[in-house]
Amino acid sequence: MLIKSRVLLISAASALALAACGPKDSAKAATPASGTASGTASASTPAAKDGVAATVNGTAISTATVDMMVKERTAQGQPDSPELRKAIIDNLAMQTLVANEGIKKGLDKSDDVKRQMELIKQSMTANAYIQDYIKANPVTDAMVKAEYDKMVGSAGGTEFKARHILVKDEAEAKSIIAKLKKDPKAFASLAKEKSNDPGSKVNGGDLGWFNPASMVPEFGAAVAKLEKGKFTDEPVKSQFGYHVIMLEDSRPITPPPFEQLKDQLKQQVQRTNMKAYLDKLKADAKIVYTTPVVAPAAAPAAPGMATPAAGDGHDHGAAPAAATPAASK
Repeated sequence: MLIKSRVLLISAASALALAACGPKDSAKAATPASGTASGTASASTPAAKDGVAATVNGTAISTATVDMMVKERTAQGQPDSPELRKAIIDNLAMQTLVANEGIKKGLDKSDDVKRQMELIKQSMTANAYIQDYIKANPVTDAMVKAEYDKMVGSAGGTEFKARHILVKDEAEAKSIIAKLKKDPKAFASLAKEKSNDPGSKVNGGDLGWFNPASMVPEFGAAVAKLEKGKFTDEPVKSQFGYHVIMLEDSRPITPPPFEQLKDQLKQQVQRTNMKAYLDKLKADAKIVYTTPVVAPAAAPAAPGMATPAAGDGHDHGAAPAAATPAASK
């Protein structure tokens, strides 16, 4: 068969994606049903309901099916055009031809096909329910504004531009501080030579602009206490090692305007609400595992640190994910 079944399983994380994508497997609606004497689907049922866009050896491809697929494509940015409709009909025609050949061989009666069809039906019904739930529980402007205010409130008042040198041993960090006291301008060269942070060392320890709340607590607290142009007198210990930090500049955080983030925040609230609903749905259900469930082996944590959280509308630099000391929450 040319039909490749995609079973869309709903989880709390993927629910919104399912709802946004819609019925991706709608092409399967054109697949002829089995059960006629010749092994070919009847053309009468679709035609009686919504008209026929084409027939394939007597099997109807309904106009409604074509319209549904056109709607999906236009939602993705493709313009509705005669060429698009013909391409869709051509694809459905080929699918119908191949499916009818499978029906002639009785493949639609196989257990595997039946299971796949049942899963497709379940997936499509679940998608439809998610879309219905979102329609019945719209995200209001007040909800979005509350999320924006929460984001602005947690962003803090000041962001910093700093450099750091990360080493394993406290003695080595103290040695670096001693050298900096003699020549503060040597910070960048010492970072390139000594730092164990591969993301920032190539830039002389430069971390770019960041919110201290996005850093591990010890690092954020140390930066917030520094004066511009000064470096830490003592090594700052964190889960990653010992830091020597120099503050280059600071500035008030100016959050992006509400209208700029409104659509993004609306999706975020929608995801949060949907996750809460699905979590409750699962918690209230009785799920019995009749076969052993073996959790996959956890991947080893990558050494180093993660990039500071974005979202405050400012450039945090181009340090890779293993570079900057991120919050350990």
